[in-house]
Amino acid sequence: MKDTFRSWPKPTKGWKDWFLRVSGANKVYWGECKLDQCIGLSIAHMEKNESMMIVAAYFWSDTFNAFMFDHGPTSPTLADVLMLTGLDISTVDDGGIFNQKPKHKVDTRNIGGWSGNIQKYRQTGSVGQREQTIFLNMWLDKFIFCGRSVGPTCVYLSAAKRLANGHRFPLGRYLLSSAYYLLHQVAEKLLQGEPIGNLGGPWWFINIWLNAHMHKRLQWNFFAQRFPQNIAEDYELAEDESVTHSPLNFGEAVIVLPGTDANENQIGRFFQTFYNSLSRDHRAWMPYEDEESKFPLLFHLADDALNKFNDLMMAIITPRAIAVNNFGSGKNTNTTYEF
Repeated sequence: MKDTFRSWPKPTKGWKDWFLRVSGANKVYWGECKLDQCIGLSIAHMEKNESMMIVAAYFWSDTFNAFMFDHGPTSPTLADVLMLTGLDISTVDDGGIFNQKPKHKVDTRNIGGWSGNIQKYRQTGSVGQREQTIFLNMWLDKFIFCGRSVGPTCVYLSAAKRLANGHRFPLGRYLLSSAYYLLHQVAEKLLQGEPIGNLGGPWWFINIWLNAHMHKRLQWNFFAQRFPQNIAEDYELAEDESVTHSPLNFGEAVIVLPGTDANENQIGRFFQTFYNSLSRDHRAWMPYEDEESKFPLLFHLADDALNKFNDLMMAIITPRAIAVNNFGSGKNTNTTYEF
């Protein structure tokens, strides 16, 4: 598994301050486009649960697009994308995100990696469209789709520009499709006995999805977690201030859960859990239980009143297929996923 998680979205010096600057000027717009929750998650230090992801990968079935655990098949869905990231899953997709190449590229070579990218393109004064575009390009590349280059590229620039220009598209569907494609690539490597290596891709989403669905077994309390405050990196706290706050949604709660390194003991324990089944008390088919309504719940499978006239619920239950595409390349792969 060497280099498997090389593209993991690690904290980058300067990112939080840049986030605070750009979000301050675009908070309302990001909320309307359903970007605000997911972009906000990028300021958290997310730990890898390596042992759990490594073991789970061996249970993935390309035939069913699901993890074939002993307690039953299960897989990430659009409902999970919505509850954990808040990204758009319901907007009609015109496919234009893949048919445009960026007219103007930005310099990403020999600038000192992600930190250099921030230093070069973070501005002062008002936040212009160009700065927001480059910010969103970094967010898509480093924190969402986690490119294999592990450094600045222009791959997501056209998608970032569309977002900055006010165009909406179902980014949540593409995140889910990308996660499925990553697991497909991993399954092929394992089947052929090859090392997985650095495939890039949203391991982070698979990580938080597994954490959410295993939280009962691992005895994690979502509501007891702490998420970073929106304060500058060099901010000096007063005695009565805290660097964290209670999470505002399931995504903020799950993304700060503790991780584990890849070690034989943990790998063995997770294998036994997935192979021998979870007990009924530890199963979380619908992990977003919130009896006290501490977090926003946008849909509920058993609440017709909440779901009536709800386009989100229709997006979740309507069968669909989506292609796996190379952002910014203008090329379409042949792979599609149905969910």
